[in-house]
Amino acid sequence: MTTHLMAKSKVALAALAALTSALATSPSWAQSFPVTAAQKATANEVAQKGIPLSELAANAPDSYTIKSGDTLWAISSMYLKSPWRWPELWGMNLNDIKNPHRIYPGQRLVLERKNGLASLRVVGGSSADGDGIETVRVSPRTRYESLADAALPTLRASVIEPFLAEPIIVDEAEFKAAPRIVSAQEGRVLLTRGDRAYARGTEGTPLLDDQQREKQFRVFRTATPLKDPATGEVLGFEAIYAGKASLVRGESTTEIADADGKQVTTIVPATIDIIAAKEEMRVGDRLLPEPPRQLQTYTPHATDSAATGRIVSVYGSAVVNAAQNQVVVINRGTRDGMEAGHVMVILKDGARVVDKEDAKKPLMKLPDERNGLLMVFRTFEKLSYALILEINDGVRVGDRLVAPR
Repeated sequence: MTTHLMAKSKVALAALAALTSALATSPSWAQSFPVTAAQKATANEVAQKGIPLSELAANAPDSYTIKSGDTLWAISSMYLKSPWRWPELWGMNLNDIKNPHRIYPGQRLVLERKNGLASLRVVGGSSADGDGIETVRVSPRTRYESLADAALPTLRASVIEPFLAEPIIVDEAEFKAAPRIVSAQEGRVLLTRGDRAYARGTEGTPLLDDQQREKQFRVFRTATPLKDPATGEVLGFEAIYAGKASLVRGESTTEIADADGKQVTTIVPATIDIIAAKEEMRVGDRLLPEPPRQLQTYTPHATDSAATGRIVSVYGSAVVNAAQNQVVVINRGTRDGMEAGHVMVILKDGARVVDKEDAKKPLMKLPDERNGLLMVFRTFEKLSYALILEINDGVRVGDRLVAPR
């Protein structure tokens, strides 16, 4: 391979390797590309050694044209057995790419195999040099465009975004201390978008309409305890998202006449309007302040080699088995070193069977088998939410998790 061609090859696929594209909560926000010291160290190592063919996916295509709607995770899965090991691909281009960049629809990826090693390059121009090597020619011009709309995301934002605000893990005492809906208009039992309702804070902390307090709230159903499948410990309470409410007037008091005609002081609850509804709300539902919108970044990477865990619940009260792109809760959180982007392997528990050919009929347990992958995207102290990236069979509560190998 000529020096010129090698230089051009190095420029190409770092972006594909960079599973570091941010999932923005608003499509107008630019995506960011965080790179950790450990990931760069891996890239440096691979830059010197190369990537063996044994690390390629079995059906890695010789060429592939990027299409609108592709994700970096899906494309990396085409080329690598372990798509979270993107720093190894980045290492192939480290001399020219100091930080991974984006790839865009219309670019064509070309896989090259030589001397037991694999490399990738991007073909992206219509003209060629005299030696037949394609060249992209550019000229100065001013252009405005939304990179968040054009660049390929790591994963589809629409899959995760609802869960950044919907379910929440809370402490039982914290949830009981939150303001609650106490009544609806005209004796209604259920509330939905456009309805007006009334709410109160806790004793000593009334729900006031002032500049120091949030005026936008999320409405949650009664919290459900989440227990560790192995120990039975209650790790937290999952509050189920029902909708959003806006504070119109704060709590106050007024004087009214009692049954004997005497003037007494009574409570006037706060007034709220339901502005969004995922499901119908009712008296007793709790109000928690709407959190500020944040730019969320996800860099899929393997957990510590000793990390293990279990699936605590499948999000959705009527769901028994989880499938691809569904969300689960796992029994590991920040206290266990869990962070957004951590990838873990889902194991299917080996069946218990009897060896009928053995006169003693011994009980056997078949080996646990790899069933898929999940990625953590939201963490709490003892629990985390994770997205199922790949799956072979249904995922159930209690399924074991281990670090990728």
